[in-house]
Amino acid sequence: MSTQPYQYVVLRCVPRVDRGECLNVGVVLFCQAAEVLVVGSHLEEGRLRALDPGLDLEAVRDSLAVIADVCAGVAGGGRPALANAGRRFGWVSAPRSTVVQPGPVHGGTTTDPHAELEALLDAFVR
Repeated sequence: MSTQPYQYVVLRCVPRVDRGECLNVGVVLFCQAAEVLVVGSHLEEGRLRALDPGLDLEAVRDSLAVIADVCAGVAGGGRPALANAGRRFGWVSAPRSTVVQPGPVHGGTTTDPHAELEALLDAFVR
């Protein structure tokens, strides 16, 4: 398999925007050449509670579920109807002021986008 370029964003939970503290909770990877847009997430509940004991963890899970739905092309229920993976990645990677926010877009090359997602999750989230 040939090496293909990809882009990714790290998803971070920002329980209290006023304090600027965050914890990485997921990664979204987009590889246009392989037509792959995938997301993985992992919540460290204890660490999130340390940042904000009152954090609504269910709301964080719901936000991550919406991101996963958008990546999978699920529309409706407040989710945008975006025709292709590139547009969906653009929506996911756009800056927002919510409890789950994307970091900056980064890039790399890979021969296996799914294995690369797991490596990024290990490096930045787990």
